[in-house]
Amino acid sequence: MKHPVIGITTFIGKNNQEVPKNFIDVISEEGGIPMLLPEIENEELIREQVMNIDALLLTGGDDVDPALYGEDPHQSLANVEPERDKYELKLIDYALERGIPILGICRGSHMLNVHGGGTVYQDIYKQIDADLIKHQRHDKQEHFTHKVNIQEGTKMREIVGEAEIFTISNHHQAVNKVADNFKVAARTNDGIVEAIESKEPGFLIGLQWHPEDRYHTDDASKNIINKFVEAARV
Repeated sequence: MKHPVIGITTFIGKNNQEVPKNFIDVISEEGGIPMLLPEIENEELIREQVMNIDALLLTGGDDVDPALYGEDPHQSLANVEPERDKYELKLIDYALERGIPILGICRGSHMLNVHGGGTVYQDIYKQIDADLIKHQRHDKQEHFTHKVNIQEGTKMREIVGEAEIFTISNHHQAVNKVADNFKVAARTNDGIVEAIESKEPGFLIGLQWHPEDRYHTDDASKNIINKFVEAARV
């Protein structure tokens, strides 16, 4: 059985680049080889990074720079990482060029949407005039945050096998205008987009929630990681 190499983007710290160990653990438990992708500037080397992986996992982190989707910063915009944004947009370019599976989680889903021409709510609580449920978690990590409704006829529905699931989610931003190459795959009861997926065949999915956090105790979370790594074996 092939052990596919899964490229995992890293968080930018003050003096280092890092990633939560959960990402490494769940990929390796599914038989994938985790490869951490440090941010670099040389486009030729970024292309080589992508040439040496079988799938791309875009992890979470700081807010996406609103300049990328033509907006001024909102008062509630948090930290941005313009260098990381630029790097990950090139990763997505080359990954799409190769046609390898891509899974974006939290910030990663926003990057996929923005790359395709979509936009992001800079702060759902300040920019949406509705009575929203709680999307930011402040309790223990193992607790579910809220329910997500999976749209019928989507790849996500096929993967999780259920019309609704409970998820771990922690965000103040969300997909706003969906990019033309994506469709909505899941929403919460208050209407927030929780998953997008490509309109074309293949594995190209963005999730607002964190399946890596409940991989060991939740079938839907495990199925998502399993199918992602499985797609990388092809």
